[in-house]
Amino acid sequence: MRLDFSPQEETFRREAATWLEGQLSGPFADLRTGRAHDISAPERRKEWERALGRARWSAIGWPEEYGGRNATLAEQVIFAEEYARARAPGRLGHLGIELCGPTILALGTEAQKRRFLPKMSAGEEYWCQGYSEPNAGSDLSNVRTRARLEKGPNGPEWVIEGQKTWTSLAQFADWCFLVTRTEEGSTGARGLSYLLVPMHQKGVTIRPIRQMTGEAEFNETFFDGARTAAENVVGAPGEGWKVAMATLSFERGASTLAQQMGFRNQLDAIIGAAKDNGAARDPLIRQRLAEAYAGLKIMRASSLRMLTSAQSGKLSPEAFTYKIFWATWHRKLGELAMDVLGPAGELGTAAPYELQELTKMFLFSRADTIYAGTNQVQRNIIAERALGLPKEPRGGA
Repeated sequence: MRLDFSPQEETFRREAATWLEGQLSGPFADLRTGRAHDISAPERRKEWERALGRARWSAIGWPEEYGGRNATLAEQVIFAEEYARARAPGRLGHLGIELCGPTILALGTEAQKRRFLPKMSAGEEYWCQGYSEPNAGSDLSNVRTRARLEKGPNGPEWVIEGQKTWTSLAQFADWCFLVTRTEEGSTGARGLSYLLVPMHQKGVTIRPIRQMTGEAEFNETFFDGARTAAENVVGAPGEGWKVAMATLSFERGASTLAQQMGFRNQLDAIIGAAKDNGAARDPLIRQRLAEAYAGLKIMRASSLRMLTSAQSGKLSPEAFTYKIFWATWHRKLGELAMDVLGPAGELGTAAPYELQELTKMFLFSRADTIYAGTNQVQRNIIAERALGLPKEPRGGA
């Protein structure tokens, strides 16, 4: 994909930038933080999601009948960039808009599209992702959560038993897209199903996990006889692995450009701090800043290259390298931030105690090379799935 945009696309960019500036300088000025993992002021954040939905900026690549704009891939990239450039708040609805919604569009039934997509794009329903478990993090195919079909008062239902962990934003979610085992005796990627499960019901318990930033974005989620209608399975029962992998391909879609613009904001803040406190006079600091800038440019080029294939629900070879690249780069950026800040980076404000943004970024970045597949697992994925090398021997094989 090309790295520049047509005059018509630049006109679209100005339209998006103007709307964002008007909203974030006006009624939503209090939300202009640019923090991707901010969970403060959830009710205000929901108002922002609804404003995006009314203006059809929430899911611009979706068909109009589901609240979108039928935007081209280039327009989706442009809006993602302008959203981050405007320092707009992290999306409370992003797990639905960026992961589950595109999966339903690609693989869901017409009834599922009509039921779920309009409420996602309107900011009326919020989603969380039920993938990881205590013994199935990077090794997702090891999930032990189980679901069985039973007769319910309104027809057959899936009854779910198990535990998920690191469930981001579960405390705000109305629904969960859940990978669970539905074939008795199955192992590995076989016998899994991708269910859509309501969160506000008996049998669902959410417990927050406190992070070292002091926040609790993640949660443990327990399913103890929770239920969902039989038709709330995306793809056929037993095809959950294929559907889950499609979701991961959308995770490497146009939103990656917004992520990178957020990274650029962080890098600019580090450069500003280095100039202010004199750290920029250190030649080694200057060299590391230059390397960070070069890495960000490489990340952008790689993202633009992989975007077209991501829209088809398939992972291209370069997409397999993306997570390990950005996670390692961002972790190093956090270390650079602390080296630039020096002792001041370890101090927060008093009454109430609050860490500064670059310190929070450093702390959060420590998890980047762990969640969504550790770096070690990412290397195996690249070797086995992208390069076609022999699989690593596993215990019990």
